[in-house]
Amino acid sequence: MNFRLLRNLRLPLAALAGLLFLTGCPSKPAETSAPTAEAKLPKAPVFNADSAYAFTARQVAFGPRVPNSKAHIATGDWLVAKLKSYGLKVMQQPFDAMTFDGTNIHARNIIAQYQPQAARRVAIFGHWDTRPFADNDKTHKNAPMDGASDGASAVAVALEIARVLSQQPDSLAPNVGVDFIFFDAEDWGHDDTTQAKLKDQLAGSGTDSWCLGSQYWTAHLLPASYKAEYGVLLDMVGAKGGSFTREETSRTNARGPLDKIWSTAAQLGYSDFFRYEDTGGITDDHVYTNKAGIPTLDIYDHPTYGTDYFPSYHHATTDNMSIIDRKTLKAVGQTMVQSLYVD
Repeated sequence: MNFRLLRNLRLPLAALAGLLFLTGCPSKPAETSAPTAEAKLPKAPVFNADSAYAFTARQVAFGPRVPNSKAHIATGDWLVAKLKSYGLKVMQQPFDAMTFDGTNIHARNIIAQYQPQAARRVAIFGHWDTRPFADNDKTHKNAPMDGASDGASAVAVALEIARVLSQQPDSLAPNVGVDFIFFDAEDWGHDDTTQAKLKDQLAGSGTDSWCLGSQYWTAHLLPASYKAEYGVLLDMVGAKGGSFTREETSRTNARGPLDKIWSTAAQLGYSDFFRYEDTGGITDDHVYTNKAGIPTLDIYDHPTYGTDYFPSYHHATTDNMSIIDRKTLKAVGQTMVQSLYVD
């Protein structure tokens, strides 16, 4: 996930750049009100937080999932096998890329389809790699990270949704097909703040140093000519005390799905997690899926207090299993499952 804030994707580039230099930080978040009256939610399967926790721990156990590493290859193979075990149609999209520091990496996006025959489709996105250095860590800036919340928790929630859906008889299946799309090489980007002394070798190339997997996927859609009614990007959804705000790019491009998901969370009793607070935009994989014509919102952990846009564990060695909380996994997972049953 990129640290650079996007104030409004519809602004001219010159105006956008000027705004970022002038402000240096987003404006004070706007508060919006939760809906007061809602229709009764349809019946939906139960999301198992213990299972999602175990999926998170399993990914972390492989070791840091840095492209070109044995742990990365093993994790990818495990994900493919797990998705196939649920009877999903699984595709792999290998690609090579160069990172901002000149490293040539071998990566792969992983796509799995539930009810591939369904005309109506919803995409659940996430990234499964980890950043190769904890540059936001105060004492271990070059150390690899577990990425327990940043990456693993999102994939774990998606895996549990896939597992639950695969167990439903046809009579209890949602009225949409679901595509689980795991991007690779999201997190090997150049941070203008913590890595100011390092040259971004991709600058001016037309390729953002962040989100390499989603950039590749949107340029080479798999399945070909892929379309979905909307997409949800999960990113950092497993930490204790997790909180999720209504990010600007999400509001601009996917307001309908965002409203549905936040309303669903409120009806389920998860408003402490899904806050009715509007915050500025960030660069994440959803920027590129939106450009591909898939209205996508981003659910990521935004600190409740202060001016920081990311929690203290973000890109630090403290992003390990000690911060993962079943309550947060449950709030996100159950909300996502229930939302698939709400038309």
